[in-house]
Amino acid sequence: MRALVVVNPAATATTPKVRDVLVRALASELKVDVAHTEHRGHGRELGRRAAEDGVDVVVTLGGDGTVNEVVNGLLEHGPSAHVPTLAVVPGGSTNVFSRALGRSRDPIEATAEILDSLRDGRTRRVSLGTASVEAVDGWTEPRWFVFSAGLGFDADVITRVEAKRARGRRSTGLLYVRETTREFLFGRERRRPAMTVCPDGEPAVDELFLCLVSNVSPWTYLGARSINPSPDASFDAGLDVFALGRIGSLRMTRTFLQTISPRPNTRGRGVHRWHDLPEATVTATRPLTWQLDGDSLGTATGLRVRSVPAALRVVF
Repeated sequence: MRALVVVNPAATATTPKVRDVLVRALASELKVDVAHTEHRGHGRELGRRAAEDGVDVVVTLGGDGTVNEVVNGLLEHGPSAHVPTLAVVPGGSTNVFSRALGRSRDPIEATAEILDSLRDGRTRRVSLGTASVEAVDGWTEPRWFVFSAGLGFDADVITRVEAKRARGRRSTGLLYVRETTREFLFGRERRRPAMTVCPDGEPAVDELFLCLVSNVSPWTYLGARSINPSPDASFDAGLDVFALGRIGSLRMTRTFLQTISPRPNTRGRGVHRWHDLPEATVTATRPLTWQLDGDSLGTATGLRVRSVPAALRVVF
């Protein structure tokens, strides 16, 4: 079985020595080629080349950003039976997609699980999402996302964290909590909600400052603690959307505590949820930051998301 292992050398949760061990373990049972990402977007190039070359399995060793790039390369020409199967070894700080597939948080254990699954033929097709944004010259070409998309508040928090990481800060749960609190208290989005969500076939809701689109549950993690605003989201369903309107600090705290409870069920004034949507459109009265799979991607005045069932075969 031919495999391409795409390694992000900047992955935060592994060391060069651990990555070498993982590659040797994979090479013990697969015909492995290894490629290291060298710049932003390189993972997409490698994924596209793997699909064109007829590779059987692509293994990513990195975080969710690496997975997103590789998936966009694999599916550049759309889903088909000839697209390589994807396996994911967690190497980032959060690894939402890997954990949604049931992988261990430990990269060595996860590699052993992947090899066991390949021996037993345990693969399945999962739904993914596509997202396009409204720019100056119209709507952009859709991009794939594996677990989340967002416009507004959450993307602003990600931008804050990325700026801190660029200055040498380590990505931790505490850093995300701190930047979320600062954005909520001092950012303008909560005070001037600019978004309207138009779910497919349902009435629009306006004056929103946060909009999270989920393809899996949980949406993300703080270390081992899951954050779960859309607990019904699933690879076997459409997209779930969680949005917030005007809300004060006490109610925001209560809503956050609901998302991290063992039985999450966010509700209350200003909280809006939709489940199993085939598509949805979010518009904004001013440019807002947007994100896919935890990477900030600039600003836009609209976000259009669609669910694509059975889009990609994965090792689970």
